[in-house]
Amino acid sequence: MLAAAVGILLIALLLSLSLGSNDLGLTRTWELLLHSDGSADAAVVRELRLPRTVVAAAVGAALGLAGSLMQSLTRNPLADPGILGINAGATLLVVLAVAVTGVSGIGFYLWFALAGAAAASVGVYLLAGTGRSTATPARLALAGVAVSAALSAISQTVILADQEAFNEFRYWVAGSLEGRGWSILATVAPLLAVGAVVALALGPALNALALGDEAGRALGVNLVRARGLAMLAVTLLCGAATAAVGPIGFVGLAVPILARALVGHDQRWVGALSLVLGAAWLLIADVLGRVIIAPQEVQAGVIAALLGAPFFVAVVRRRKVPSL
Repeated sequence: MLAAAVGILLIALLLSLSLGSNDLGLTRTWELLLHSDGSADAAVVRELRLPRTVVAAAVGAALGLAGSLMQSLTRNPLADPGILGINAGATLLVVLAVAVTGVSGIGFYLWFALAGAAAASVGVYLLAGTGRSTATPARLALAGVAVSAALSAISQTVILADQEAFNEFRYWVAGSLEGRGWSILATVAPLLAVGAVVALALGPALNALALGDEAGRALGVNLVRARGLAMLAVTLLCGAATAAVGPIGFVGLAVPILARALVGHDQRWVGALSLVLGAAWLLIADVLGRVIIAPQEVQAGVIAALLGAPFFVAVVRRRKVPSL
């Protein structure tokens, strides 16, 4: 299954490099990747499509892996990374930064989005672990919903009061890969790499915790450390991905469900397969967005949601959703 997913990802990479408003074909695209001839086609492939493709693959992989981690952490197959308040936190600081400073552009508010995502996830974890109780899956989910609702309400208040913040938010919240280049990737790549390593390393511990807290503790798992590291990994993966391209919905929800249906419930394989399928999912969504109404473009976040929504509805209708 993993090998087949890698094959799908390679096909998606080739399609992303060759298709768009100016279709070049696989042969021509490959030639331009290996040897630039200084033409306009070479500039399109090497300076626009190549960095955009790499960014899309990295963001999709991060969201897919984070979704698998979030679903395992909360023991809920319908959990989404946004449940920790990461999207809401990133959105709030982006809106505040634009409203206060008047400066726009991804290069400016990237760091604000990262800071907002990190602050929101830390707040959720602290809220879920207040008192004598530890941050259990149920408490994490409830705290995340509460924090997300509060932060979203504040964001909407600022947006309604500031036209410039509204205009910038409207573009960013759609989840666009347009104009994302090497500078954006260089900023978020270290965070994505650390998050991916931590997430994949937590596979055995999460497998033990799936049996219950008592069983996990009996098997030698430190519950606080495992959940803390899982929160850290989700924050790094989703925070960096959201900051780079804006909120992308349904990738972190649908991809892990598909991965679990293909390879079972072993988090080690689910995480690895979600990483690969997430990258392929977002690349395919980006390609479809470029060709559906070419030469105009539909944001990748819109297409990803359109692909994921029917899948989500089918899952809800066909299986019983376990309660927290």
